[in-house]
Amino acid sequence: MAFRLFSPILAGATLRERMIACFGATIGIALTGAIGGLVLGSGPHVPLLVAPMGASAVLLFAVPASPLAQPWSIIGGNTISALVGVIVARFIHEPVLVVGIAVSLAIAAMSFTRCLHPPGGAAALTAVFGGPAVIDAGFLFPFVPVALNSIVLVALGYGFHKLTRRTYPHGTTAASKNSHGTIDPPAQERIGFRPEDIDAALALEETFDIDRNDLERLLRQVELQAMVRTHRTLLCEDIMSRDVIAVDEHADADEARHLLLDHNIRMLPVVDAEAKLIGAVGLRELARAAQAVKSVTKAVATASASAPAMGLLPVLTDGRSHAVVIVDDNQHILGLITQTDLLAATARAQAGDKALAEAAA
Repeated sequence: MAFRLFSPILAGATLRERMIACFGATIGIALTGAIGGLVLGSGPHVPLLVAPMGASAVLLFAVPASPLAQPWSIIGGNTISALVGVIVARFIHEPVLVVGIAVSLAIAAMSFTRCLHPPGGAAALTAVFGGPAVIDAGFLFPFVPVALNSIVLVALGYGFHKLTRRTYPHGTTAASKNSHGTIDPPAQERIGFRPEDIDAALALEETFDIDRNDLERLLRQVELQAMVRTHRTLLCEDIMSRDVIAVDEHADADEARHLLLDHNIRMLPVVDAEAKLIGAVGLRELARAAQAVKSVTKAVATASASAPAMGLLPVLTDGRSHAVVIVDDNQHILGLITQTDLLAATARAQAGDKALAEAAA
């Protein structure tokens, strides 16, 4: 129970992720203050680092995928909010009114400029109650030090996340497109929920700190994991073809074309001199091949024999891949699973589930 008190409340958070966040915040805030000192000089009346940067660092280093932690959110949110605070303080002198109006207008300004950032509310309050240094800075305060601090912090965060191999800024996954150039949705999106279902559900709920496209991608992964779990006993080695027709990388295009046509297959794995998989070719690639097969070899999806077969669904329904090559740890070919193989296995699994349900009834 004692350990549960310290369990992160964010989905997907781990001890390692939190340690990285702590280390990143240490470096980011310390260097931001140091750079501010070099640019602005030092002294009791010179704000080297404004307080909202601490809250910005929490978002930047602890939840870098959040829409509230992206570069424009941090830089624009803090700067615009500080500017709103300075303007409000110039016209309203009643303390109770000025704090409420400054924060509310800051939220509105950030919303309209698409840079909502929670520490922006603190930036607006700092501009109102920042003391002599802020008053002396006047309309320069939102830019120096607020914008300066924000830019430096984001730059340091960008570098830190690159070094730790985390993606920042967070890029949302583009919506899937039909690879055949028609208006039909991709095959894997024709069943289950649809994008309009997500929009309808979001309209009934409160605001979530996650991009809509990220939410759709997450839900589709949930669907896939549920299917893999319910068919966990069905492994790739159970349904794969084992007598795989392959071609050497130095073979000529005519030989590869004959193999494809003679065996009525759509994809031909390509191997090197050590029989290790290096890619695959199809009739489309071979149509423009004038020399060895190696010159037109393309990358091919692979999986291990012990992997759940249903985990291949995203690959075999992407509209581009017709088969997945099953390999060992040394990239030697063990087998091959086509769309037909997986479809047949799925049909058998569903028929078995139905028979068990009827027997139980």
